Amino acid sequence: MAAPSDPAFDPWDPAFVADPYPAYAELRARGRVHYYEPSGQWLVPHHADVSALLRDRRLGRTYRHRFTHEDFGRTAPPPEQEPFHTLNDHGMLDLEPPDHTRIRRLVSKAFTPRIVEQLKPYVHGLAGDLVSRLVAAGGGDLLTDVAEPLPVAVIAEMLGIPEADRAQLRPWSADICGMYELNPPQETARRAVRASVEFSDYLRELIAARRREPDDDLISGLIAAHDQGDRLTEQEMISTCVLLLNAGHEATVNATVNGWWALFRHPDQLAALRADHSLVPSAVEELMRYDTPLQLFERWVLDEIEIDGTVIPRGAEIAMLFGSANHDPAVFHVPEELDLTRGDNPHISFSAGIHYCIGAPLARIELAASMTALLEKAPTLRLAAEPERKPNFVIRGLKGLSVEIG
Repeated sequence: MAAPSDPAFDPWDPAFVADPYPAYAELRARGRVHYYEPSGQWLVPHHADVSALLRDRRLGRTYRHRFTHEDFGRTAPPPEQEPFHTLNDHGMLDLEPPDHTRIRRLVSKAFTPRIVEQLKPYVHGLAGDLVSRLVAAGGGDLLTDVAEPLPVAVIAEMLGIPEADRAQLRPWSADICGMYELNPPQETARRAVRASVEFSDYLRELIAARRREPDDDLISGLIAAHDQGDRLTEQEMISTCVLLLNAGHEATVNATVNGWWALFRHPDQLAALRADHSLVPSAVEELMRYDTPLQLFERWVLDEIEIDGTVIPRGAEIAMLFGSANHDPAVFHVPEELDLTRGDNPHISFSAGIHYCIGAPLARIELAASMTALLEKAPTLRLAAEPERKPNFVIRGLKGLSVEIG
């Protein structure tokens, strides 16, 4: 029998959001699975369980490929939220085989390692330009001046979104991603629906233009991608573009500011990194582990499972706690310490199994590029003001990170 939900776990408490890791330690100490009444989810805090469940085909990101809402014991979303769910539910992150397999195979044809590798000079050049501007200004907000514009520009460039249109991408993304928090309020849902309609309309026009005049970009590649007669439907293409845009920068933005905030709080580690830039690759991995940008990932129970003697029935929802798994002492030596030289670092910040992040190689390039540019061009970068954390729990980030030079 699972223990009752832990009172320290409270994703709506600002103190918990500021530092959830002590509560995770309590959850891990008390057991492998806990029912959390406020969200109606089973919380799984251990690395071994999270890693195994991400690969367990008895769980799914959706259940609609096998069950109706009624058969699964769930209520259909409100009709007024239909634009959001149509957009979200046709992206490969929220699909299961065979649709997931087909779409990921087609997307992979246009999202190849070769294309990602070709972007490297552009990514490093843009990171250098952004940091040079920050240095020339004597400082600024690392979030809005470097962390945000870099991945937004990269994924927009990849997809072929004109530069003049890119300013609206981040607000649309932020409004849509609000729905991924636990029990989002009605106003959040209204903003997400509006953004879903506007984003979809924009992409529908852009896709139509690329059909008429293909270019050397990912949208044109998605239009042309086919395999054994399969093609992406227009809705799948729109949903795929939104997924790539949202996932292609949300985690990178938050990993950048979370990472630098952690470095400022650990001056010995920052000094070691400044003294040896070859630590950048391991630093990127360690910072993503240390303060995980995606704290929780949900799966539906399609077929009854058992965890440590607790039977979790079909129709239940499991919340895998990535942040807790990344601090599990059974896997990570002294996990509460930031160690940029950590060699064995099997963090699960990019998920695992069939839903492993298709953009992980690009994210790593972006994170390394911005970190390297800041180390080389702003060696005296320092914190100018204590940052304020966003109230979100699932997608973990800061409202800003004020820095100065010298």
